[in-house]
Amino acid sequence: MNNNTQSSVHSTKESTHSQHGAGLPLFDVVIIGAGSAGLATAASLKKRRRQTRIALIDPAERHYYQPGWTMVGGGVFDAATTERRMQDLIPADIEWIQASVSAFNTEDNSVVLNDGRSVAYQQLIVAAGLSLNWDGVEGLKETLGSNGVTSNYRYDLAPYTWSLVQQLKRGNAVFTQPPMPIKCAGAPQKALYLSADHWYKQGALSDVNIHFFNAGAALFGVSDYVPALQSYMDKYKANVHYTQNLMRIDGAKKVAWFAGKDSNGEDTETKIDFDMIHVCPPQCAPAFISESALADEAGWCDVNPNTLRHPRFDNVWGLGDVTNTPNAKTMAAARKQAPVVAQNVVDALNGGSPTASYDGYGSCPLTVERGKIVLAEFSYGGVVTPTFPRWVNDGTRPTRLAWHLKAQFLPPLYWHGMLKGHEWLAASTA
Repeated sequence: MNNNTQSSVHSTKESTHSQHGAGLPLFDVVIIGAGSAGLATAASLKKRRRQTRIALIDPAERHYYQPGWTMVGGGVFDAATTERRMQDLIPADIEWIQASVSAFNTEDNSVVLNDGRSVAYQQLIVAAGLSLNWDGVEGLKETLGSNGVTSNYRYDLAPYTWSLVQQLKRGNAVFTQPPMPIKCAGAPQKALYLSADHWYKQGALSDVNIHFFNAGAALFGVSDYVPALQSYMDKYKANVHYTQNLMRIDGAKKVAWFAGKDSNGEDTETKIDFDMIHVCPPQCAPAFISESALADEAGWCDVNPNTLRHPRFDNVWGLGDVTNTPNAKTMAAARKQAPVVAQNVVDALNGGSPTASYDGYGSCPLTVERGKIVLAEFSYGGVVTPTFPRWVNDGTRPTRLAWHLKAQFLPPLYWHGMLKGHEWLAASTA
């Protein structure tokens, strides 16, 4: 990823924009981040208010459908199907500024880019995603992609996961989950289920010892889905270890150490040998967000959980993984949030108050085996919020319908629906 490139394709001439301050280009809306949330919001904004002048700031050359990486790691998808060129996804009437943001000037409504340029806005949308903190586990960065150490949280490593799964015939297979919040809370155990399903069908499960080290105290945050998930942990004879957080790893020696608590609350350290280990890294807000005036005490972009407006800056909005909303950080959440932010920003541009509200919806299709999924859907407070009637799809148990949704329906919905402003199953609500 090149952070030093200048504004690229789809740029409109600066002279078409009114100027702000000392020659700063002024946009109606500046969006930081061209991930799922940023692109979807830009498209939804244009759908509502065609004349809106929008700048999209992101240095990346490629865009990824990250929910597909679990399927890559399970041998279902090819990695190449999960990426596109960024320039092919940004509409021609939206200016793409291919750079990184280094700071915010909230007093004069502008952002500072990594090359020193400034861009001014009337309304600012923060959709910067989160950072995977590979350095948060001692020794991890040095051994990723070798020595049986992998992660579906990286595009280039998901195929390595599947390679390791196919090669492993006996030994210890370890899967880890760090403290919340993380991107897609179910992804660490999805990797376990698809791997275990392969060993089960190959008749190798009796020779593979599966361990799931979870920094949390429960298998899943919404209790309605736990019985079905536990039944699969039992089926695969997985050893589940709660309140255990990966602290360091020695790839060459194939050893991992976990910090935890015993029944008396005393600190413990657990050491385990592995033949393969799938690591979910600890995660945090990007530094340029956590160190800014937009952040809450934990470093996340502070927003109202319903309107998604910043509580201290009326013309700043946030959505996606970067915010402090108490919902699951999933693509489905961003899909629901994008129309809300788009409508509320249009309301603001038109001089009104926010009319759309986000209810905390998130979805986690838990791939418990190849061909079946537990489709967890829930809103704020862990309230189960199914899209379909129970007779169509009972989300609390594994179904083939949910698998087909994940494998066949959701990818085209993403590329051709969500990113193009088609708000199927995601329209904003008042």
